[in-house]
Amino acid sequence: MVQLLPSPSFSLSETEQEHLLEKLDVFKVQGRDKVGRKVLLIIGKNFPARMVSSEVIKNYLEEKIYPKLGEKQFSVVYVNTDVQRSENFPGISALRSIYDAIPTNIKDNLEAVYFLHPGLQSKLFFATFGRLFFSGGLYSKLKYVSRVEFLWEHVRRKEMELPEFVFEHDEELEMEYRPVTDYGLESDHPRVYTAPSVDPISMYSMRCIA
Repeated sequence: MVQLLPSPSFSLSETEQEHLLEKLDVFKVQGRDKVGRKVLLIIGKNFPARMVSSEVIKNYLEEKIYPKLGEKQFSVVYVNTDVQRSENFPGISALRSIYDAIPTNIKDNLEAVYFLHPGLQSKLFFATFGRLFFSGGLYSKLKYVSRVEFLWEHVRRKEMELPEFVFEHDEELEMEYRPVTDYGLESDHPRVYTAPSVDPISMYSMRCIA
């Protein structure tokens, strides 16, 4: 039986929610990739999904983040390490609302999304519903990165700071057996997937995609 997540309770004012996002460093324009483009770093574990509304997130991105990206091409590094459904996942409807609100020029300037430490459920979600959920070719820009060391092949190492728990997770993965195909940069868009007949929104709004 699928267990529904409790509805978020936004007890903080909008100003307090914005200050929380700022304090937790969820979104940060930091460093550049190997060809000199700016990088938007997103720390998934720091995202307070149960405390911040999608409207506040959209306003925060518009006022604090997009101006720093300017009108030039950029890359995104999304750190999926230790993301928890109950704490960090806002739900499919909120994600779609945030994505739809991204200005067209920002979407067009996005060159790549490096998804660090992807979980099995996140891979299954994007492989099955990525083309339906994301428009404008964003899905084709999604690149899975299984280890931090492979991230440095695409991003300038000396210009980016990652939380310590990210490196600790890397060490834990190295202690476990992983097939050779699990290493490095992965992309599953050349494959063809047949989506099930169920409604993706209703199905995945009840599940974690961490």
